[in-house]
Amino acid sequence: MNGLRLGRAVVPTFAALGFVFLLVPIAYTVLFSFNDAAKSNLAWRGFTLDAWRNPCGAPRVCSALVGSLQVGLVSTLVATVLGTLLAVALVRGRFRGRGAVNLLVFLPMATPEVVLGAALVSQFLSLRLPLGFGTVVLAHVMFCLSFVVVAVKARVATLDPALEHAAADLYASGWQAFWRVTFPLLLPGIGAAALLAFSLSFDDFIVTSFTSGPFTTFPEFVYVSATRGIPPQANVISSAMFAVALLVVVVVQLVDRARRRG
Repeated sequence: MNGLRLGRAVVPTFAALGFVFLLVPIAYTVLFSFNDAAKSNLAWRGFTLDAWRNPCGAPRVCSALVGSLQVGLVSTLVATVLGTLLAVALVRGRFRGRGAVNLLVFLPMATPEVVLGAALVSQFLSLRLPLGFGTVVLAHVMFCLSFVVVAVKARVATLDPALEHAAADLYASGWQAFWRVTFPLLLPGIGAAALLAFSLSFDDFIVTSFTSGPFTTFPEFVYVSATRGIPPQANVISSAMFAVALLVVVVVQLVDRARRRG
């Protein structure tokens, strides 16, 4: 009994410590977005709302944010479309080399980002492609595609093929059966895969640093600024992005709970 009581006390304690460990950097970011910083944002100098009133006050911070959003949206759109089609083909299709394709899909996920970034920049340079927005998008599509395929494949595997057969019995073409039966059922998985791809793209630094050239994303801006203290405007943007992500998760959970009750 004493061991059981000790376990009941220890597990919540370690869980609480784990949450504190995860949330301390977020709390630091939010706190220093209100810092009255001068040339450096490394030490607390006082409370102010100036950075929140003017989030673009630091040089290049908003241009870097716009660049990350553009890359994230374009790469997410391309990776989601291609990944969804590939996932459906891998689950429902029967073709030679399907096992090899499944293996190749997992390679970008298993490859270290340093290796992937070095390989991509070597390929771009050998093809004489100028490094910039286009090469960053191509690189992000490559590693986001694997995550989209894995997420959508799990959703496709749960679908009953009898639903599509029933649509065919009702004289629906293959295209009509996909859009009216398969695609609505896949939509939650596709949405989750798209959100995952966007978060991976927006957050990436290593692969981006190899392939960006003069183009700057928000993670690169934060890395360069860290030596002299990240400006509070960057903390404002990071805090706002965290709040948006948290809001999306809460809304999805509430909608899912309402759908189950209905």
